[in-house]
Amino acid sequence: MNVLIVYAHPEPRSLNGSLKDFSVKRLRETGHTVQVSDLYAMNWKASLDASDSLAPATGDRFDPSLASKYAFENGLQSADIAAEQAKLKWADAVILQFPLWWFSMPAIMKGWVERVYAYGFAYGVGEHSDARWGDRYGEGTLAGKRAMLVVTTGGWESHYSPRGINGPIDDVLFPIQHGILYYPGLDVLPPFLVYRTSRIDEAKYTEVRDALGERLDNLWKTTPIPFRPQNGGDYRIPELTLKEDIAPGRTGLGVHVK
Repeated sequence: MNVLIVYAHPEPRSLNGSLKDFSVKRLRETGHTVQVSDLYAMNWKASLDASDSLAPATGDRFDPSLASKYAFENGLQSADIAAEQAKLKWADAVILQFPLWWFSMPAIMKGWVERVYAYGFAYGVGEHSDARWGDRYGEGTLAGKRAMLVVTTGGWESHYSPRGINGPIDDVLFPIQHGILYYPGLDVLPPFLVYRTSRIDEAKYTEVRDALGERLDNLWKTTPIPFRPQNGGDYRIPELTLKEDIAPGRTGLGVHVK
């Protein structure tokens, strides 16, 4: 299988760097083909702006969505964007690896998403009608592929527990797992999480590494998070709210998981 690792950490000798190198080695040893987009090493441009399109400036105001759509449809995207889209099309599985900084991914990885997820590639896809509202949330360009987060954080596991001060980790990661990954159709596996990174000694590192190796070995066997598909009958269209008989009386992010 083909695996794309999109990686964001500025220090190659970090815990993240070591785990990324281990993942590449483990996947290749078990017969997979691996590509790595090391965003800091690539000096990835994070900001979405008018230079992302090779179309000549018209003098009109810059509309990010329409400019993205025109560039995608006419082969006028900047080369770095097109190259990352090609990697996503090539991949059978996508791993996003990053440290949790201020409750989200590093800015450079968010910029990768904003620029690579072009209009017509990751959004604005499919029929919009009274019966469907586009190919998204379980459908889309990346449907049939798998995805997993590998996330490190300095906080304790209890800080991200159901009653922890930082909020449940599933809620913290929901915008990434449900929004960034599931939206364009990826089947999202439960995340691989490493807590209290400042306390990782040699023994703990071995434990973390072995656990990650097991997750990688089971990348195609692990059951995905059962997010509700948008066009699967649970949502009213075009309101995109859950029907009254689905999870009655419940609210919050968890209702979007079966």
